[in-house]
Amino acid sequence: MKTIKTCIMGAIHMLGLAKRVKAKILQASTSEVYGDPAVHPQTEGYWGNVNPIGLRSCYDEGKRCAETLFFDYHRQNHVNIRVVRIFNTYGPRMHPNDGRVVNNFIVQALSGQDITVFGDGSQTRSFCYVDNLIEGMMRMMDAPDAFIGPVNLGNPGEFTILELAEKVIRLTGSRSKIIFQPLPQDDPLQRKPDISLAAENLGWAPAVNLEDGLKRTIAYFETIVRS
Repeated sequence: MKTIKTCIMGAIHMLGLAKRVKAKILQASTSEVYGDPAVHPQTEGYWGNVNPIGLRSCYDEGKRCAETLFFDYHRQNHVNIRVVRIFNTYGPRMHPNDGRVVNNFIVQALSGQDITVFGDGSQTRSFCYVDNLIEGMMRMMDAPDAFIGPVNLGNPGEFTILELAEKVIRLTGSRSKIIFQPLPQDDPLQRKPDISLAAENLGWAPAVNLEDGLKRTIAYFETIVRS
């Protein structure tokens, strides 16, 4: 409940400020607005498949509501908005305990712990290196005012969670074993962005592949875990 209130109230306050000072404002939305998608890959025109009473719904619905508010303020008050939908992002300086799958796997591998995969690991994600995401967001803010989004920002390279775990073990040289736990309710089975809009309107596409991005991220976490 706290998550959805934070998304909505934060959006309202910032939109009100942007309206008063006539500022351009960016909504960092998320691929979670697509829920457990029935369309693959996900385009911006897809309305999503979110369980409104599910365990994950507070975050998903909070972001969906924030997008609604942004477009209402744009239509009714002419606020200059930008909306980007961010897919799974990783890279150095992430908090080791924030719960993201890349962090979890790297910290577990470097610590010699078993790597925890939920379900059978066949669910897919697309991982975008943080530098590429930041570049996409900056290009969105510099785009012509006629292009407000929403626009997907993510890496269209698709990997299973099991493939990710195996890559992390190999790149860290870890002896960690992979163990499997039950898949949480409403956990998306597929996630892959269609980035055609970003390519056409922003001239943007991610440049760092997963292997190279993981190497940089592992190097960062080594300084934390092994210090």
